[in-house]
Amino acid sequence: MAILFKVQDLKKQYANDDVITPVLHGLSFSIAAGEFVSIMGPSGSGKSTLMHILGFLDHLTEGIYQFDGKDVSGLTDDELAAMRSQKVGFVFQQFNLLPKTSVLDNVRLPMLYVNKSDAERTLKAKAAIAAVGLEHRMDYLSNQLSGGEKQRVAIARALVNDPSVIFADEPTGNLDSKSGAQIMKILDKLNAEGKTVILVTHETTTAAYAKRILRLKDGLLVADERVDEAERQRALASELK
Repeated sequence: MAILFKVQDLKKQYANDDVITPVLHGLSFSIAAGEFVSIMGPSGSGKSTLMHILGFLDHLTEGIYQFDGKDVSGLTDDELAAMRSQKVGFVFQQFNLLPKTSVLDNVRLPMLYVNKSDAERTLKAKAAIAAVGLEHRMDYLSNQLSGGEKQRVAIARALVNDPSVIFADEPTGNLDSKSGAQIMKILDKLNAEGKTVILVTHETTTAAYAKRILRLKDGLLVADERVDEAERQRALASELK
């Protein structure tokens, strides 16, 4: 498989007046297209910061970041925004839906500035909603949905521009175990269909869905583990009970 993400000696620090706070300390790894990778670590380990850099939401401080063979380390904010809208989709713990807006319109939202007709946007949104099994909720307002349904809408919204990569940041954090298992099963299915999925979590049961785990601690990459497929299937079966 072709390498999609490649970072070398990636560092990130934040400056507040004269106070410098290092967060990431020289990470190096690559992720191939079509992988399902979990970035795992405790709070404060730097995993969300890393996701923000990989997902074009933030700049690195030092090092090299290549996406699909292109060096994106020095892109401007506008260039990062263009990459973000074209290449990635995000699913967050808090759902981030517009509360008094229909499921259909929430999913149409990322296409607001895409050069498509209104009819094309509606067709793509309906297809994305169907992909997560929510056709029967299409006209519901998002505040009429359960937590699991809201997260499925968030996944549909992440899919609507057909991104190369889905980033899921603690996607089961606000859900009960049954709803969380349903969400992870959808992400697993999307990966099986060819999407690259990068999952950010501190939960062992959630990370078990991935095929590879990058473990962070105190801003360092302390382990890069391939998950045995037989073990992964056992974990999936256990989680879904």
